[in-house]
Formats: sequence, structure tokens, C-alpha cells
Amino acid sequence: MLRNTDIIKSFYETLPYKNSKIRENTNRPLTLAEKLLAYHLYTEKTVLSESRGNDYLEFSPDRVAMQDATAQMTMLQFMVAGLSHSAVPASIHCDHLIVAEEGAENDLKNALSGNREVYDFLLSACSKYGIDFWEPGSGIIHQLILENYAFPGGMIIGADSHTPNAGGLGMLAIGVGGADVVDVMAGMSWELKFPRITGVRLTGRLTGWASPKDVILKITGMLSVSGGTGHIIEYFGEGAETLSATGKATICNMGAETGATASLFGYDKSMGEYLVATGRKDVAILAEKNKDFLVADREVYENPEKYYDRFFEINLSEVEPMINGPFSPDKATPVSGMKKTATENNWPLKIEAALIGSCTNSSWEDLSRAASVVKDAMAKKLSFRSEFYISPGSEQVRLLAEQDGLLDLFRQAGGIVLANACGPCIGQWKRQQSQELKPNTIIHSFNRNFSGRADGNPNTHAFVASPEIVTAMALAGDLTFDPASGFLINKNGKRVKLAEPDNASLTPGRFRKSIRPGVISQFMPDQEIKIQEKSERLQKLKPFDEWGGKDFKGLPVLIKARGKCTTDHISMAGPWLKYRGHLENISGNYMMGAVNSFNGQTNLVLNQATREYQPVHRVAGYYRDQFSGSVVAGEHNFGEGSSREHAAMEPRFLGVKAIIVKSFARIHETNLKKQGVLTLTFSNPDDYERIKEKDKIDIVGLEGFSPGKSLTMILHHEDGSSEELTVNHSYSEKQILWFKAGSALNLIRKNRQ
Repeated sequence: MLRNTDIIKSFYETLPYKNSKIRENTNRPLTLAEKLLAYHLYTEKTVLSESRGNDYLEFSPDRVAMQDATAQMTMLQFMVAGLSHSAVPASIHCDHLIVAEEGAENDLKNALSGNREVYDFLLSACSKYGIDFWEPGSGIIHQLILENYAFPGGMIIGADSHTPNAGGLGMLAIGVGGADVVDVMAGMSWELKFPRITGVRLTGRLTGWASPKDVILKITGMLSVSGGTGHIIEYFGEGAETLSATGKATICNMGAETGATASLFGYDKSMGEYLVATGRKDVAILAEKNKDFLVADREVYENPEKYYDRFFEINLSEVEPMINGPFSPDKATPVSGMKKTATENNWPLKIEAALIGSCTNSSWEDLSRAASVVKDAMAKKLSFRSEFYISPGSEQVRLLAEQDGLLDLFRQAGGIVLANACGPCIGQWKRQQSQELKPNTIIHSFNRNFSGRADGNPNTHAFVASPEIVTAMALAGDLTFDPASGFLINKNGKRVKLAEPDNASLTPGRFRKSIRPGVISQFMPDQEIKIQEKSERLQKLKPFDEWGGKDFKGLPVLIKARGKCTTDHISMAGPWLKYRGHLENISGNYMMGAVNSFNGQTNLVLNQATREYQPVHRVAGYYRDQFSGSVVAGEHNFGEGSSREHAAMEPRFLGVKAIIVKSFARIHETNLKKQGVLTLTFSNPDDYERIKEKDKIDIVGLEGFSPGKSLTMILHHEDGSSEELTVNHSYSEKQILWFKAGSALNLIRKNRQ
């Protein structure tokens, strides 16, 4: 299925017709996001809604993608659906299960050995259902999509929250849970609440040490980790045209850190150049012919305040290098101000480790700029004062970087080249220092830096910056160093200043077929799917029970989570990744990172029946078996972070009937709905405080469950008193059917019978 040239050609051939139909239905200027959404409406009769942020619409994506950690549960669900093949082009990328420890060669060997049964399962499933299988070591999912599948104007959904990376090539790319992917692979529509749209005009040009990464670090600081929720961020302006396609992809990738549904740029010359450079001249020609349909209307650019729900303007010439962190990707500090900020906050100043790469910044251009810093440093007799690790984004990028001598430069300076995989970015880093749990500082070019994410150490202060800034900081070994103005002492005791990094672009014809192709594309419908008997890593799924038709009564409070509760807190990665295909085993990590508001501790909650404090999953299982379930409460942006649907399947498996919070992150809320968990929000956020540790909860009004109609929550306190609270929901008619059926997957199976 690789490339699917005919599908792309057909898409562009129909654009003039689709555009004319949109004009008939809307009769107004359109943003680029609106155009791309309209091009992918599931039925031609659907009219693009005028009510952004309220109405649900159904779409037909061009393709889907998964990585090996999410693909396991996605394919297990697809098997339950009983379908013969994927209805749309799909791909699985083996990039998450490779642990970084010794270096690329040994780490890849260890992964192939240790994960063989998972890889065999995924390859057999891909062969049976006609899905492209990208082997371990071939690269990171989002870089491979950018290099091989993305095309301007298209729509892709991916079971990974950083799918929006493809917005760098003008593609509407949205991260989702695996159940959403199953819907589309089954030939069904994909439902999304019509997003609001944030417009960002870029003017000027980046200079000096500033990079595209600094643009999104600045914006993340402006919007916060939830400020983009429910929005598509659309970039335009003459400044946007000065950025490379991979630079645009970096900005779109980290838009996920604001909670944005997607981020994208309009088609321009840089996208055409990247398509040609990566061997897709045919796609570049088609996009160029249709370029007027791949940007917003002129009136929108002339009066952005009128057509966007929110509008910002950023002068790239004024953007300075940023460092975001620690513990949250929206805590933004200019490099020039880090000395003051770090000292005031008493952050550890010595940088123990510096890492570049990940899906956010692992292109050839990224490595080239970082290598130029190293080349200059070596000429000035400087060397790394921190551990330094490099993760190329793909085998193609690695080959080019090797061919151009970039990786040799890193090695000569003391750097360690890791496999073409996610590695430390997602906690797949076997770091010895972290086992001591000492406070320390690391800096990387990744996208997320939540507590314990990279190395499992909650005391590691992780900071996010561009690859070139990370490289400069590794040479200094000091968080307070500013390469634009500071000096370093070289081996001869001389004060030297680093030169600004070189800008280099990928020229046409540079990408070529690698020695090891990396992708297996075949359709063998008679292929037997390989799952070992009594496997600890893979387990066939059993359908969840349907809703019983009655209100929930007498459900004990399992945990009231305090503060930030990301999907990393709900379902940790790192060593738990090995259980991503085994729902029962991975459920042992449920909410183990969440802070219990009643005692301030993690993974320790009261069992109301036994009066003992036990791990969350154990108490949840007890309540499931003895009380028919439980309730979880939380605060704002509950479930932010990764798209991992295990964070939704685990509570369902453990009998959690409802999750009631101040607000949800988009993907996690949808994932919970898909699995049949009732998702509710406090009508009054202060009502969160009314929930007590020994409460039992009723949720009433479910027999009249309908869109826009609130439900009632009754708190039964230990002293015999009770309180009635109003709780809201965001369910559509279709989503209510998921709840009643017990899951969206149950509904698919029911409709096929």
C-alpha cells in the first residue's frame, strides 16, 4: 500500500469540484482548516457547520497510522470487529519499544530479541489486513509519515498525540485513540466536534540562534497546556514561507502541548521542495496545480480577526531562543533570562544529560544545525560537559547524516547515536542515574517533559529546547549558559564564543532507498495472526458489558486526583510499554502516578470496605467485583498528554463507571467515551471539593440521557447526609449509543450482525 499514489491523484482531481460545492453551501470566505475539514466530510450532503466548538461532524480521513505501542490494542480491537481488511490505507511503525541504553546497534538487537512476539503479532496482523508494516529501526512514526505519506490538503488520523506533525506538509493531521482508528479502518465515519480556529500570522525571519522550535515554545508559553484545546492552530504570513517543511512540522508537532486538535500551514514553495527532495515530485506537481485550494481565502488573510476565533501575530525577527520547563512544556523562559529564573527557583544548574532527536526535531536539517555547533566547538577545542545522545528520525535521515559526516562529528565529540526510535522521549531510556532518584537536570529537544517521563525519576528537571540550543548547553554543562552572549573556557584555558548555527536545507535527490527497506507492504488475507498461548504481553479482548439501563447507585469513590493528571499519571509508559497488548496486565499501573487528594500520596487509596490503604488498581478491582464499580474525580485538563487509550481501557476493565472532572483533554475524553466510561464535568468546578474520601455516589438521569441535558450526582457522605450536584456532559447522539452499547466497538459488531 506504500504511497497510494492513485488515492492522492484522485484527491487532487476532485478538489475543484469539492471546492465549488463548499462555495455553494457556505457562501463566505474560508480558513484553510475549514477547507480541509470540508474536503473530508463523510457525505457530500453534509453542510459545513457555522457553529464552531459546538456541533459534531463526521469525516472520512484519507489514511490512518499507528505506532507499535498503540497498534497492539488497536489491532486487538480490530480483530474483535470481525472485518476482513482495512478500508483505508494504514501503517504501523515500530518505534516505541526500543530501549535506549548502549547505542543504536545493540539497542536494536535487544529490541528485536525482547519484543519478537509483539513484532510477529503486528506483522501478521498487517499482512492479514493489508497494512504497511515499518520494521524496528526504520524510524519514528511522524518522521516516516512526513517522508512517505503526508500530502498537502489530505487528512490523516493517528493513534499518537503528535500526529499533527504532518501539518508541516499542509496535511490536516489529528491524534486520536485506537478505537477511532478502528472506526475508520472499518469504513465508518470519524466523528469530531467542529474545532474552533486560532490564526497565527508570522512575519519577519528567524535570525541567530532562534529556530522553528522557539516559535512553538513561545506559543506554548502563551497558550498553556490547555489553551489550544478544541482549536486548530493555523499559521500563515510571509514569515511562514521562510520556514522549511520540517521546521513547520516541528511547530505543528508541539501544538499538541497546547491541547490543540491540530496545527497546519498552507501550501507553499518549501513544501514542494521537500516533496521533491523526498522523491515525491509527482505529488509536488499535483499540489502546485491545486495550490489555491490549499491555502485560506484571500479575505481571511486580509482580515484575520474577522474569520478566526482567536488571532495572534508573531514577528519571527523578534523571536529569541527559549527553554521550557521543568515538569511542564508550557513553562517558557528565554535563554537570556534562564540564569535569573533558574537561580530564583533553585533548579539544579548542572546539566547531566542532553538529548536531541525525537519525532519533534530529528530531521536532517535539525541534525545538521546541531552538528554545525559541534563542528565549531571542536575547532575551538571545546568538548561536551554533559552526556550527549542523538536519535535520528528515520533510516533515511540516519543514512544522510552518516553520509554527510554529521554523526561522526557527534561521535568524535563524545556523543552516543541511538536507534532511529523514540527512546528517551517516551521513557524508553535505561538511565542508571535515575535509579538513585536524585534531583538533577537534563535538557532535550523533545516535546514533553512531565515529571518522570524521560527516565522515571520524578526529581529529574527536564527542559525543552531546540537541537542547537541543547547542543550548546551540553558543551557548557550549565543551564544558565546563553550561547548568544556567553563564553566558554576551552582545553587551552582560553575564553571562546560559539558561532551561530548554520542553516542548511535538504536538496532534491538526497533521499534514496536505504540498504534495509524498512517497510513490508503486502496483503495476505489467509495469514494467521500470531498470538502465543499464555502470553504475558498479548491477550485477546473480550467485549465489555452493555449499560444495564439503570442509573448508577452507591458507587464508592476510588480516587480524587489532585493537580496535573496526564495520561502518564493514569497509565505510565517506560517499563509498562511491554504490556500494551495485554489489558489485564497493564491495568496494574492504573492511576499509579496520580496524587490522591485525601492523603497527598501516589498509588495509595482507601478501600472503603476493608478500611485498608492499597494500590489504586487493587481497590478498583475489589470495587468492580463487590460493588459493581467505582467513580474517579479529577481537576482541569484531565488526561492531557499522550493519546494512549490504555488510560481509558484500564478504568473500564477495572469497573470504573464514571469519571467526573473540572475539564478533560480532548483525546482522553473521546477515548473514555469510546470504551463506555461515562465522562462528566462539574457544573460548578468548586464542587470538586465536596467529594469526600468515604463517599458513595449516585448518578441519576441516565434513562433520559440526551445531548445537552445535564445529569445529577448525589454524594452520600459517611455521616448519613447527602448532597445533590449538577454535572454536565458533551455527548452527541452517536456517542450516547456508544455508552449504551458498552463501547463503540460493541456498536460496530452489533451493526455488522
